[in-house]
Amino acid sequence: MFHIFQYQPLRLITQNSLSSMCLKLMLSRPVAFAQIWKSWFSSRSLLGKKNIILMGPPGAGKTTIGRIVGQKLDCPVIDVDHDVLETTWNMSVSEKLQDVGYEEFLEEEGKALLKFSASGSVISLSGSNPMHAAGMRHIKKNGIVVYLDVPTTVIMSRLKSKEMDRIVGLSPGISLKDVLQFRKQFYKRWFDIRVLCGGDVEAEVVAEKVLDAVKRYQDSELETFISTRSSRSGRSTEENSHKLFFSDVVTQGLALDGGLFVPEKGLPKFTAEEWQGLIEVTYVERAQVILERCIHPADIPASKLAEIIETAYGENFSCSKVAPVRHLAGNQFLLELFHGPTASFKDFALQLVPHLFAYCIPRSCNYLILVATSGDTGSAVLDGFSRLHDIDKQRIALVNFFPEDGVSPIQKSQMIGCQKENAWSVGVKSDFDFCQTAIKQIFTNSDFTGFLTVEYGTALAAANSINWARLLPQIVYHASAYLDLVHQGIISFGSPVDICIPTGNFGNMLAAFYAKMMGIPIRKCICASNENNVLTDFIRTGVYDLRGRKLISSFSSAVDILKSSNLERYLHLIANEDGQLVTQLFNQLENQGHFQLRKDLLGKLQQDLVAGWCSDEDCLAAIHSVYSTTGYILDTHTAVAKVVADRLQDRTCPIIISSTAHYSKFAPAILRALRIAEINQNPLSQLHLLSSYSALPPIHWGLLETLKKTGNGDHQVCAADMSVLMSHIETLIQNHFM
Repeated sequence: MFHIFQYQPLRLITQNSLSSMCLKLMLSRPVAFAQIWKSWFSSRSLLGKKNIILMGPPGAGKTTIGRIVGQKLDCPVIDVDHDVLETTWNMSVSEKLQDVGYEEFLEEEGKALLKFSASGSVISLSGSNPMHAAGMRHIKKNGIVVYLDVPTTVIMSRLKSKEMDRIVGLSPGISLKDVLQFRKQFYKRWFDIRVLCGGDVEAEVVAEKVLDAVKRYQDSELETFISTRSSRSGRSTEENSHKLFFSDVVTQGLALDGGLFVPEKGLPKFTAEEWQGLIEVTYVERAQVILERCIHPADIPASKLAEIIETAYGENFSCSKVAPVRHLAGNQFLLELFHGPTASFKDFALQLVPHLFAYCIPRSCNYLILVATSGDTGSAVLDGFSRLHDIDKQRIALVNFFPEDGVSPIQKSQMIGCQKENAWSVGVKSDFDFCQTAIKQIFTNSDFTGFLTVEYGTALAAANSINWARLLPQIVYHASAYLDLVHQGIISFGSPVDICIPTGNFGNMLAAFYAKMMGIPIRKCICASNENNVLTDFIRTGVYDLRGRKLISSFSSAVDILKSSNLERYLHLIANEDGQLVTQLFNQLENQGHFQLRKDLLGKLQQDLVAGWCSDEDCLAAIHSVYSTTGYILDTHTAVAKVVADRLQDRTCPIIISSTAHYSKFAPAILRALRIAEINQNPLSQLHLLSSYSALPPIHWGLLETLKKTGNGDHQVCAADMSVLMSHIETLIQNHFM
């Protein structure tokens, strides 16, 4: 057993003098004494017998930060290089490395770690410790591993003036950058908590971040969720005691009171330095960092979350950048969100959420996912859940309801073609609003849901954007788009951008607003509607009015929506979480077909949002104009956003337009915009005709494959009747689970 090195504070205080000081303080300032005692006790209880294990590359500051953390916790501090390795070997690390070479050094280092044990200490690992699996498993058993994640450029700058003979793996032909990049895979494998460390952040600040991160890790009850229709003052003791966590809201989908789930304490904030540390990294790495802060490790450990993200955004996306930003013209940039398997922005959530769902649900119950779609969600959710492991498909099935005559022919072909053994599509003889409202009513029908649970052992869940987990991946791509503009040198970090999004159900827009709250410098959020412009009217007037309005079928069918579900989350936020007010507004909308915001709330809303709308005629004209001048083809939804952006932007900063779908999905409208006289009604023929234009971007690879497979595929169609929908659901459960 090694002797534990106790880091001594600069100022030594004996036990007698400490007792004397405490007594004087307690008598003279009892409140101050109580606060200091509470802080000391909290720090001591934070550690217990566990170790805090600091891990990171050479130059990350592990030793310095470890000493500061140890001083704050008044606990032993162990530097593995100095107190374990050099003590064991009776020589310096650099001497040992030169003596035995790279591979033998790692083995000797691992053996030393296997013989070492400690408790209630702060341990600073060497930069190469994580490369020895057995040694790391041993030390991790009694500790919380904290990864000090420092940008590679910062590490290289720090190490310029230092001797490099201690860095394992560095040799002629292998650069420091190569070594640091290679080691990342090992750091990611072992950590429990990640702490982002920018270039100019003081060690004292990083130490505080470490302590905060450990507190968060140990207390999952810090991150609970509430309904948008619950009020803190109005909640009963029973409601307060029944806390809901991320894994609960992912599986439950909709709150029992009909509201939507939101984090009780809001979303995490990133500092400017933390965001800047993500400029150089890949999309997958950005997603990992952001989602780690939004999902508590008690719900999904960091290592499992990383595995899920790699699965979601790896080979399933055709572009290595996943969500690239492309310059269109002037100060306008396109955020291309259509490189996933089903060619729309819905893939970002629905390649990820099925795996989150499968991890979070209890193993003792079957689940049927209910989805309503206005077009793109259908194929995306079918594809996503069909990619689950076979063992998960046996207990998780999905039914997708869509307006039978309210989607494009290619979208319908996709939804039929994406059906698998655990995922089906049902066309409904109505519009999207009926489908979405029907699902909400089914979830709040306790008699029906209770019957399914008792009779078939099956629970219902939602995968629409009403599910909180659907929003998180969308936050990532809005943040990533801004970081890409910084990386490309278009702007410097801190400079504002505007965002323009074709908006129907308000989820994509809400995610952009959340990114802004988390620290991304978004100035204006511009909502772009088509002729179903109820949101535009609401943002301009504060009156949400559905009376006498009928859904208009448009070329941009995914935003043919009159009831925007996620607007409820936004109103709950600007109303200071006044659940009673939100309940009143949406009950009035349901019963009377309208509501009006108070003047003060309208003022808040108009500080955040501006809105405009676009006709079908202007949409097609924009597609033709952009193609004529740039050779780039916009889809119909992106064209709606482009028209509104042209009208509302003031050109004082860049504007990022969300390109939410690939134009291939809307071939008839695109061919019409390009002024093709005769259009073949066969979807596959339409895609082949579009491919002859050699336009940018090229025809979507996934669409062609899906349409080739569809052939004579079939699907069920039902009437717009609640009892008929519930009967379909029961039949599907019987066929799949029984």
